[in-house]
Amino acid sequence: MADRITPSEEEFAMVHPAVTRLSALLGVPSSEGDTVDWEELARTTGLRLPADYRDFVTLYGGGELDEYLGISTPPVAGSPCGHLVDLLDFDPREAPVAPAGATPGDLEKAWLLPFASSANGDVVFWHCEAGDPDSWDVVVFRRQSGYGEESWLRFESGFAEFLLATLSGTLPNPFSYACFADQPHSYRHWRQWR
Repeated sequence: MADRITPSEEEFAMVHPAVTRLSALLGVPSSEGDTVDWEELARTTGLRLPADYRDFVTLYGGGELDEYLGISTPPVAGSPCGHLVDLLDFDPREAPVAPAGATPGDLEKAWLLPFASSANGDVVFWHCEAGDPDSWDVVVFRRQSGYGEESWLRFESGFAEFLLATLSGTLPNPFSYACFADQPHSYRHWRQWR
């Protein structure tokens, strides 16, 4: 496979600003990202995804961040990361409805869509309660939390801002692996796994 051609300034000018800042930490993508027909995905599933995530998938594709955090994508031919739609357990076309007998804590965990998972079993979700995907918060389930610590953490930020804040250390590390925020960082596309 040929080396990735460095994205032009025009290409980066059209990318979500948070993804541009994130690329300063991750470096220029070393392979092509993934091609997803976002309109077709929305038409067939009702799922519209945040703009920063769409730009990240287009630039970087599905893969692993620091060989620790796997990023899922919608279906992409040949990709082992293309299972995002399979993880959808609600109908995005319907308004959120509390299940019978739901507690406020259950409601907090309703309408979650996982988009990343760690080598330690942590899972990162969007909280899809709002109609506008660009306003979805990020929720992390930390598999290995310390005694008295919360396993479920909610962040009022989107996909790229969450990753940027975590990787730069401005957000306390929400993952089970204590050194995840240590720099430098790298992203490896799934085609590079072979």
